[in-house]
Amino acid sequence: MSNRTFSEIVAEGGISEVALSVKDPKSGQMQSINLPIIYPTSGPPCIDIKELPKLTGLFTLDVGFTATSSCKSELTYIDGPKGILCHRGYAIDELAAKSTYLEVCYLLLNGVLPRTKRQLQLFEFEVNRRMTVHERLRTFIKGFPDGSHPMSTLVGTVGALSAFYCKQQVKEMSQADRALACIRVIAKLPTIAAMSYRHSIGAPFVYPRKDLSLAGNFLHMCFAPILQGGEFTPPPQAFIDALDVFLILHADHEQNASTSTVRLAGSSEANPFACIASGISSLWGPMHGGANQAVIQQLLEIGDESRIPHFIARAKDKSDPFKLMGFGHRVYRTLDPRAREMKRLALKCIETRQAMDAAENEEDAFITSKFPVGAMSADESTPRQMICIV
Repeated sequence: MSNRTFSEIVAEGGISEVALSVKDPKSGQMQSINLPIIYPTSGPPCIDIKELPKLTGLFTLDVGFTATSSCKSELTYIDGPKGILCHRGYAIDELAAKSTYLEVCYLLLNGVLPRTKRQLQLFEFEVNRRMTVHERLRTFIKGFPDGSHPMSTLVGTVGALSAFYCKQQVKEMSQADRALACIRVIAKLPTIAAMSYRHSIGAPFVYPRKDLSLAGNFLHMCFAPILQGGEFTPPPQAFIDALDVFLILHADHEQNASTSTVRLAGSSEANPFACIASGISSLWGPMHGGANQAVIQQLLEIGDESRIPHFIARAKDKSDPFKLMGFGHRVYRTLDPRAREMKRLALKCIETRQAMDAAENEEDAFITSKFPVGAMSADESTPRQMICIV
């Protein structure tokens, strides 16, 4: 008997079908059906089971879709055991090192990177000029209660975009209409996210600027000082670069919960912005995008090194529902390919912030504890809520 696995045998190619057989206990006869095999560009082959109910009257059960492909996709490939993440064939570390976030957006939408600098500039221009939002949306956001979680504001406001755009039926949308809807999502989400944050802390909204990158604009719209009357203060370039790469690393991650939610809502031909809002709702959960915020919250709960053994012991105790957050995405069985670049950028930001604090301490004679006066916001917990929204 061969010691090779099914996947090893099938992966060699040349096998177009697999047989499913059952023996009738009454007659002793064998009944068989053949199911086709689909060979992807990357990853293991798949058995096409769409005819199974018709041929057998049986269905399959796969809780969580851990062994089922829901569609064919050319966007992203993940090999968890090997720690591989690719977009359109490009490794994520290569994109993080050589591309900008908008270049990666262009790649995901068009299948290729911009071939010329002019192509990229035109795409950046189209995104930048659509970063503004309708004035009535500003009023809409102001209607949310004080202290609302930015994600709740984001869900409602993105859903409200359906009242302003894509008013025709989805099946009537041309390719140009669909491309424009994609650009509007890319352009307006940072603005709405920043407005959601500013509203949550009671700060006035800040408009985007045409001379800034998408990442630079987001930082500006979120953290522009209130007392400077709208005067622009550029954030450190290390922060802008880090955010841009952070967005690249989260641009797409295959058929995760939020992507699947958007696709499921989209299958009914609902308005594209309503579908995006449904995905944001899924992303909010602590088992998905909200896990990032949960990591920061847990670090604050741990407090210092002396409490680490206590939390590790709780994580090992099977009778304790406690979960240790922030130790890698469940799909990867080795180092998350995004973690290496994120660590490098995080250390760069820390070094930059430490240098800024040192400079402030030298100039400011009024020091309270270890922080310059005014260095901390009135509600220092609020920025944690932005981690999920980013």
